[in-house]
Amino acid sequence: MNEEEISKKDLLELTGISYGQLYRWKRKNLIPEEWFIRKSSFTGQETFFPKQKILQRIDRIINMKDGLSLDELADVFSPSSGEVSITPGELLQRNIVTNMTLDLFEQELGKQDVLTFADILSVYVLEKLLKSGEITRDEGKMLLSLMRDHYAKVASKPCELALVRKMGVPLLLLIETTEHVYVDRDAKWVFRLPLRGCIEELKLKINQSEV
Repeated sequence: MNEEEISKKDLLELTGISYGQLYRWKRKNLIPEEWFIRKSSFTGQETFFPKQKILQRIDRIINMKDGLSLDELADVFSPSSGEVSITPGELLQRNIVTNMTLDLFEQELGKQDVLTFADILSVYVLEKLLKSGEITRDEGKMLLSLMRDHYAKVASKPCELALVRKMGVPLLLLIETTEHVYVDRDAKWVFRLPLRGCIEELKLKINQSEV
């Protein structure tokens, strides 16, 4: 199914931003180049955007731009993890994760002095899912192993983490291409979690908690 689109004219009217702001945010990489979809019309070329994505992104930029510079915002929205690394103690001090999740991480993957961004993302996602009740501790250990084994292959691409259960048996998936995903009719989707949104949330928390 094609994603609903919105024209540039309607976007500017709906959000109240200016043409200059829109293209400044594009130059700063706050809005991806691929979201600017050029199409022929009876007046010439017209630009359209994926409606839900662009509206959500503009809302986040407007709400966050007073607390962060445009360069810091660009880093938040970038799929790249950069050189971020944090000790387990710092994660606790910054209230990014709790002891419960870190203990589970260490049980499954061993104690580490410093966590890479991929590991920080794994414990952050696990924290969210444990708190929401969507995942059990045993499934959480499966999540950590899945992310450790395969996340590097999809780190720069839009992907989803998903949990399917059939007759009580869990199957965790890291889905790179989300357009067509089919499962057995007797299986139940427990959740489908886009990791890009989790990365943005995590980077924002890290930026806001830095001294």
